[in-house]
Amino acid sequence: MERSRSGEGTACHLARNLHGSSSQLAATHGVQARRLFLKSALVIGLGLPVVGQALGEESPAASERPRDGDRFVDAQRSGAELKPGDLPLDGPPVFAWPKDPKSGVVRDGSRLNQVLLLRLDPASLDADTRGHAANGSLAYSAICTHVQCPVQGWIKERHVLKCYCHDSEFDPRANGKVVFGPAPRNLPALPVRIDGNLLVAAGPFTGRVGAPNV
Repeated sequence: MERSRSGEGTACHLARNLHGSSSQLAATHGVQARRLFLKSALVIGLGLPVVGQALGEESPAASERPRDGDRFVDAQRSGAELKPGDLPLDGPPVFAWPKDPKSGVVRDGSRLNQVLLLRLDPASLDADTRGHAANGSLAYSAICTHVQCPVQGWIKERHVLKCYCHDSEFDPRANGKVVFGPAPRNLPALPVRIDGNLLVAAGPFTGRVGAPNV
């Protein structure tokens, strides 16, 4: 009888020890799991700004229309700030984006901001055109006023800009006047001036960019 009770006592003692060990192990795993969860949450939380930076979130200024003092960067090559001497005399035009000189933001967030830069003989410009030119350097919207196709052509023999979508043509010497095709109005000009050795915007576009109903 004593052996039986002794055996039962030993078994109970072992069971209590085993239960205690299991509880302690479970508690330890629980603490570790909670710590891992908290660390993961912290890492994820701290990582959110990094992810945002990695995704390259665009500055709102990139979509704002050109302003007085904006510089111009080549849209097709190095992105260097443009000088009048970078523009070939009598064309073809150079495609460019305005750039905020203070923040360094290039305003390429909207295609309606792209401009065509030209350098023509100042004597060939009419009075209205000379009013927004700088010693023969000119800037016009690169977006056709018909259905907002890009104006990509240059007919050197006639000194006209051409939109190949529907064959509209514009004379940069006559304030962007429509000389052929269905475009309903002139290409808006962007007034320019020379600041130091750089070509810069001297104000906003002279008219609405693009088509009125698109």
